[in-house]
Amino acid sequence: MTPAPVLRIRGLRVEFEVPAGRLPAVAGVDLTLHAGELLALVGESGSGKSALAMSLVGLNRAPGTHISGEVDFHGQNLVTADEARLRRVRGRDIAVVFQDALAALNPLHRAGAQVAEMIRNHQPVSRGQAWDRAEELLAEVGLASPERNARAYPHQLSGGMRQRVMIAIGLANDPSILIADEPTTALDVTIQAQVLATLKRLQAEHGTSIVLITHDLGVVAEVADRVAVMYGGRIVEQGTREQMLRDPQHPYTIGLLHSVPRVEGPVSERLAAIPGTPLAGVERPSGCGFAPRCGYRHDACDEPPELIQRYGGADHLDACVLDQAGRAAARTLAPGQVGSG
Repeated sequence: MTPAPVLRIRGLRVEFEVPAGRLPAVAGVDLTLHAGELLALVGESGSGKSALAMSLVGLNRAPGTHISGEVDFHGQNLVTADEARLRRVRGRDIAVVFQDALAALNPLHRAGAQVAEMIRNHQPVSRGQAWDRAEELLAEVGLASPERNARAYPHQLSGGMRQRVMIAIGLANDPSILIADEPTTALDVTIQAQVLATLKRLQAEHGTSIVLITHDLGVVAEVADRVAVMYGGRIVEQGTREQMLRDPQHPYTIGLLHSVPRVEGPVSERLAAIPGTPLAGVERPSGCGFAPRCGYRHDACDEPPELIQRYGGADHLDACVLDQAGRAAARTLAPGQVGSG
């Protein structure tokens, strides 16, 4: 039985004003986040992952930014919510763990004080109670010597320790949704594994729904329940982790998987790469955004493809008009041939 949805995104668009016009960072996304699941949002840099995530809680409402569509959270559209309402939601109901913890944390305040501040922003507790709870949270996310490190400044902590502080801040008010924006970037593989294990444990213990933004398919294979692949501001494929890794349907997803280094079989001289470059300018193809880089492009690709179930399993959606034989051919290409037709 599928868990109840906690967040419904419908027709979300995020556009930034640039000298050349309006840049469509998110170009009409429909997505649902279910209770207690970890949804991985995957794609190359510039695909719109962070722009989508930050728009959920109004963190990119700067002048020159245009956001439309619907983000339904408990019956309220967060896209049209005013700033006062969003302040009540941020940190209490929906929390964010940012990519660069050193930049996100205040260098002038101790780690524990920053966790305690988040608690006091949303709960009627004393400073002492908030500090005690901050130490408990730091211990819960696996920070060594939490009483001592709670009194440390961000620059006195390692990258992995700072990221744990960020996770503790995110969990300070037991939110129903945690958005983790590339939380393991710049961490070594051992610390990365520890941070991911922490997220999975907290998901299981608290029932928190997590949106994990990443470009690392190894991370997806390790922790995701469901995966949505973005390209050019759109979702091009989504399904369970097993569906996406074992039976990819969209040529872009297939290309991403071919680009992952293998630990089995013969070693290639070079890693496979998807030809061409991601969409970057304000001008976008009228049809499939991936068509200019796809070796299987044909006339039908000039029309915008729907994100629907085609040849994959139940709830496995893709936005590609390629037939079943073409998809099978794409999946069996040798590394280095992906997208070359």
